[in-house]
Amino acid sequence: MVDAGAFGRCLRIAGGQQPRAADHHDRAARPHPGPQRRRARHQPADPCRAGRSVPRRQRGRGSRPQGQAQRLSALLDVPVSEIEERLSSVKEAALAPRVVAIDVPMETVAYLSEHANEFPGVEVQTRGVRKYPKGKLAAHLIGYTGEISENEMESPEFEGYDPTDIVGKAGAERSFESVLQGDRGTRVFEVDASGQPRRILKEIEPEAGRDVKLTIDWRVQAVAEKALADALKDAHREKYRKAKAGAAVAVDIKTGEVIAMASAPTYDPTVFLGGVSSKQWRSLTSTSSEYPLTNRAIMAQYPPASTFKAFTGLAGLENKMTRQWAQYDCEGKWIGMGAQWKKYCWNRSGHGTESFMEGISDSCDTVFYEIGYEFYKDRGEKLQKFSRSFGYGSLTGIDLPGEADGRIPDAAWKKKYNEDYPEYQQWLPGDTVNMAIGQGDVLATPLQVASTYAGIANGGKVMRPHVLKQVLGSDGEPVRSYEPAVAFKPKVSKANLSIMRSALEQVVDEGTAQGAFRGFDENVAGKTGTAQVAGKDDYAWFVGYAPADKPRYAVAVVVEQGGHGGSVAAPAARQILAALLGEKVEHVTAKDNSR
Repeated sequence: MVDAGAFGRCLRIAGGQQPRAADHHDRAARPHPGPQRRRARHQPADPCRAGRSVPRRQRGRGSRPQGQAQRLSALLDVPVSEIEERLSSVKEAALAPRVVAIDVPMETVAYLSEHANEFPGVEVQTRGVRKYPKGKLAAHLIGYTGEISENEMESPEFEGYDPTDIVGKAGAERSFESVLQGDRGTRVFEVDASGQPRRILKEIEPEAGRDVKLTIDWRVQAVAEKALADALKDAHREKYRKAKAGAAVAVDIKTGEVIAMASAPTYDPTVFLGGVSSKQWRSLTSTSSEYPLTNRAIMAQYPPASTFKAFTGLAGLENKMTRQWAQYDCEGKWIGMGAQWKKYCWNRSGHGTESFMEGISDSCDTVFYEIGYEFYKDRGEKLQKFSRSFGYGSLTGIDLPGEADGRIPDAAWKKKYNEDYPEYQQWLPGDTVNMAIGQGDVLATPLQVASTYAGIANGGKVMRPHVLKQVLGSDGEPVRSYEPAVAFKPKVSKANLSIMRSALEQVVDEGTAQGAFRGFDENVAGKTGTAQVAGKDDYAWFVGYAPADKPRYAVAVVVEQGGHGGSVAAPAARQILAALLGEKVEHVTAKDNSR
């Protein structure tokens, strides 16, 4: 919009016909709720539309006739306070139209047309409005839409957009905005001082947006969300009352396709239709609500706890720090760094003599204290290098916004992190020992953990996770398909991978996850974890893959402040794997086998 009042006219660069908004489709090509053209009411504040007599200082409430909000409230059955809030919103540009109602009935449209003089500056427009028939299902993955912001309008990415355009704000809606939106048609024309067009200066036809087909299986997604809810209930049953949040993710081991991605708490994307109120926004972004807009599967970073022992173990095998049948003595207390630096196994009574394989299945901390200490004495940061080769500490590259990269700490990181505290800058034996059991300063996202275990199952190849399956043309035929890509290819021998896969099977067959998978028809390999977080109750983890002999899917589940992985996270993973493999989905109650 260019105000050329000095020349007695306005130049308007207006979109031509809006590009067709696109649908999403799920894994089985069942249509995901897409935008439908609906009527929406706006309060415009456009000097070319309303005339040059609208002063720039008349913004927000100052430019509205007295009593208009009350009349709109009565007509639309919307509270006056809500209308006032939307009209006075500072999120949109000062002169941008404000949406005050969506999906307005035809009778109301007719009334507004007949009584236009009673509602100056109010008009009815047809615009794309999202519909979400599946409600909250996959809300974090799908994302939500909203009116373009001032900052977005200034970004080159949104060049040519109008101030009232609806754009993707999160999830797939954001990632594939350019595909869904299409190329906007543009019409440049000259208007006279009254705003009437005189002649067209330039016109470019719009190009329709494309349909997007996602990798998600809606049946498995529904099971994943219920399983996560069940896990929170299990945590409460075990007296972990603070458990309110968590995440679950399932990936195809061979292709990297994300089959399901759940995050709790979740939110209802329909609250963003027509603009979210300040009260709703505060609720969605508050600590007390546990930040429901956060997609914990890719954005939250946790200590991976004992799930990391698989990589400490593999690194130990690769670097000759341990052997498959190496023996360790666990008395419940470990004094390898000296009595003054003693550490404890989760089993304070001790496991007795443990082999490396038993150390994995029993999740014996002492075994991994020993391996970690060997890595420290080697002085080469080989444990860090090996874990990074699987993708820890790096983005997985998933095609969703906001992914966190986790952290693999080392001496350089610690020195920089504590640059204002020289006394804490030195890398100590305890740093490596803590890292060896997935504690200390190591952090990972649930998607990272699932992807790295998928790498173990896939012969050492970690595939790049993705949610885009295909982009479809107007005839429904694919015009672009996602090609599976290897994200990380660590140097690890087949023999050592085979050893670790056998150990992970033992975890489920006779170790810390046996209770959760008792009676399950398919063989599963995996690892439990119980993360210690300062000032909070323990976090529950399980990650695994199935079938163990011919792996197809990997699943990771984490429950914040949920207690123990074997009794809280593992039963949820069982439900998800059952849905993936076509088995009976049932919620089992597992005994706490601790770490």
